[in-house]
Amino acid sequence: MAQVLDITALLGSAQSPDASTRNAAEAQLASLQETQYPSFLLSLAAELSSAEKPVDARRLAGLVLKNALDAKDAARQAALSQRWMSLDAGVRAQIKQLMLATLGAQVVDARHTAALAIAKIAAIEIPHQAWPELIDALLQGAAATAAPGAQQAALEALGYVCEELGLLEEDYLEQDAVNRVLTAVVGGMGKHVADADVRLAATVALNNALEFARKNFESEQERNYIMQCVCENTLAPDVRLRQAAWECLVSIAGNFYDALPAYMPDIFALTRRAVAQDDESVALQALEFWCSVCEEEVAAREAGEASHGFVAAALPQLVPLLLEQLTKQEEDAESGGEGAWSVAVAAGTCLGLCAQAAGDAVVPLVMPFVQANIQKGDDWRAREAATFAFGSMLEGPSLGALHGLVSAGLPFLLAALRDPHAQVKNTTAWTIGRTLEFVHGSDPGNPLIGPGNLPQIVQALLEAIHDPATHVAEKVCYALSQLAGGFADPGAATTPLSPFFQTIVQALLQTAARPAESAAEAARLQTQAFEAINEVVRAGAADTVPLVAQLVPLMVGRLRAATAALPAGAPAEAAEKQAEEQGLLCGVVQVLIQRLSEDDAGKEAVPANADAVAAALLEVFACREATVHEEAMLAMGALTYATGHGFVKYLPAFFPVLERGIAHHQELQVCQVSVGVLGDVCRAVEEGIAPYADRVMTAVLSSLGSAGVDRKLKPPLLSSVGDVALALGAGFEPYLPAVCGVLQGSMALSAQLAGSEDEELAEYNGGLRHAILEAWAGMLNGLPRAQADAQLHAAVPAILDLVESVARDPAEDRDLGIWKAALALLGDVAATLSGAGKALGQRPALAEFVEEAGRVPALRETANWASQVIHRAIRSG
Repeated sequence: MAQVLDITALLGSAQSPDASTRNAAEAQLASLQETQYPSFLLSLAAELSSAEKPVDARRLAGLVLKNALDAKDAARQAALSQRWMSLDAGVRAQIKQLMLATLGAQVVDARHTAALAIAKIAAIEIPHQAWPELIDALLQGAAATAAPGAQQAALEALGYVCEELGLLEEDYLEQDAVNRVLTAVVGGMGKHVADADVRLAATVALNNALEFARKNFESEQERNYIMQCVCENTLAPDVRLRQAAWECLVSIAGNFYDALPAYMPDIFALTRRAVAQDDESVALQALEFWCSVCEEEVAAREAGEASHGFVAAALPQLVPLLLEQLTKQEEDAESGGEGAWSVAVAAGTCLGLCAQAAGDAVVPLVMPFVQANIQKGDDWRAREAATFAFGSMLEGPSLGALHGLVSAGLPFLLAALRDPHAQVKNTTAWTIGRTLEFVHGSDPGNPLIGPGNLPQIVQALLEAIHDPATHVAEKVCYALSQLAGGFADPGAATTPLSPFFQTIVQALLQTAARPAESAAEAARLQTQAFEAINEVVRAGAADTVPLVAQLVPLMVGRLRAATAALPAGAPAEAAEKQAEEQGLLCGVVQVLIQRLSEDDAGKEAVPANADAVAAALLEVFACREATVHEEAMLAMGALTYATGHGFVKYLPAFFPVLERGIAHHQELQVCQVSVGVLGDVCRAVEEGIAPYADRVMTAVLSSLGSAGVDRKLKPPLLSSVGDVALALGAGFEPYLPAVCGVLQGSMALSAQLAGSEDEELAEYNGGLRHAILEAWAGMLNGLPRAQADAQLHAAVPAILDLVESVARDPAEDRDLGIWKAALALLGDVAATLSGAGKALGQRPALAEFVEEAGRVPALRETANWASQVIHRAIRSG
């Protein structure tokens, strides 16, 4: 039976300034959670609810309770939820009642913490229909007749509950409950409510509840009332309330864009007031509203859908308003500081999104401001704002609208890299990078950069990369990256950038190693420099390959230096810095190997460096840092492709690392990359994987059968089965029963998910089907025909059912990659399995599928081959 423990002193010790006292108390709290879970949670709830306990103890009790129910990791959250639901129902009821009672406490912190805890409990219990009375209880507390503090806390709890439920995959709030919640929160927002905290809590709660309000926004009367209350609150006396109201409008723009036309004139008037006159926190949200509108209209255009054109209609008034804000830079900008998110930065960001949404129409509205201010020698703010405006408008307008302006402006920008003010230089380098990203290389017939101006551009950038301000050097690295990218020409013998390759790479290597005022600045600069090196190498023509080959031992040497053991007692920051550097260097090594693998001259340079590369990467794996593990694994994947069957010599040392990576479910990216590299290894060494086959398949099948594995891993794991089958050939037969069972289960799951209206589930099912198709194809092509016929014949009906489900995809949802895999598998079935022709002949939908695919240029060759093989199989019976 759960009992209330006296934990007040323990909670106080857990907040002690003395580390040993604090650590001991935290350890004791953790022990209580493990050994006396029911009593521990009940004691925390009692502590939080007791008016006699110290405020600090009550606050911490609530937070510990909340954290005992909450985890970021999905598997951990599932375990915590299960443990809570396994508690005696009476104990859970006691805890919940104490939490609800605490919403009426005098202490604000206690009410707030109780609201958080209630939401976490609700997220666990409501999906189990275990707390049906919660919404009614909170609505009762949120009534206007309640005391202001209790009303505020109940509204806050409603908001948190809606927020938590909104994160779940299914909707657990019935429409009637949604209606009552909205009535309560909108009622609490009104001007007639005297308490500002109540109005604020109601407004925040509305924001959290908007995800459930789709039907309410379809009703003009309900929508008008909600919008009226939100817009009124943008003018409220309390700045917190004005900000929260604008945050609501941002959410409404993202969720209910099509409901906005009637309100946009009023919203623009409110925008002008908020941006030009209000507190910065409010202005930022008003700008965010227009950013959201821009993003909606860009997304609509990319999807081929119509939009209301709010941005284009507002441009003549909106752009001048944005330009006015660009001169409101932070004061530390003059000394070159990077500055926080500010009205000036937000306005520039919004201007950039307007350019994406409205295109060419932005240019004539921006250019007069640029021309009037970019050369104001006595006003650095004007020069920086003009440069920022020019750079911001470059993504979206057509090349025709920009080319002449950029061509004329580039000399001014290069000269401005020597501006006396660091912020102007910083923005100039960024703007040059933007011009190179969006204009350079876009029109080969009318190039922005050629032999006439390239030397001056390179010289200016290489001078600026030595600027004392590291953030200026960062932007120059970005510009050099875009300069190289614009010259990328696969297969070219040379490009105009080839003569500068070595000089640019040397400058970037020096920049990557230069010190900075802070570790964070040094890390950012190093990252930008190495990323620029990668882009320069990728874009290098054939005549740069010898220089690329020379870089390999240099970078391998740096990588080995970065894996040296740190001195005893080195701070944690040193280990973190070392891990980051290892990851960056692994990325460079990967790019170098990939570039050398792209042509014959480069491939000849790989064997001489392969042993050193493999040894250095194995040293990185020994560090066991998950993030570095991922980068090193990708580099090893590049080495498998470059060395081919020769990679088999590295398998004794590398395979245990690969095996651990496949089993490392807790790090999703590491596991995904490891599974991908398994496929690379199989394709490279083919039958050379045989000595490791049992361990490979044990790891893969164990992961596929584990409930604790993230579902995103299932498709790549299934695809890897096909890679292993192709590599092993006849040696794959022992694994067929287990693999076929897994594939049957996966096909059943895919059938359940077919037609799902949930976009995320539909996307997942697409990847799942593709992987299943690849797995079957790998087995059909890898196994000798007699083995395949004997072992896989029984699976033909299920395989054909899967392909038919692909054929039924609506035209707008068709994925050509999946269709091609389905066509190829049909051909494999027809060519490999005796008697398949009869099954195929009985399915006219499949013949229609192949015929329709043959009309798609990208699928025609595969469809024609499949059609021929299928017809032969049908004729032969």
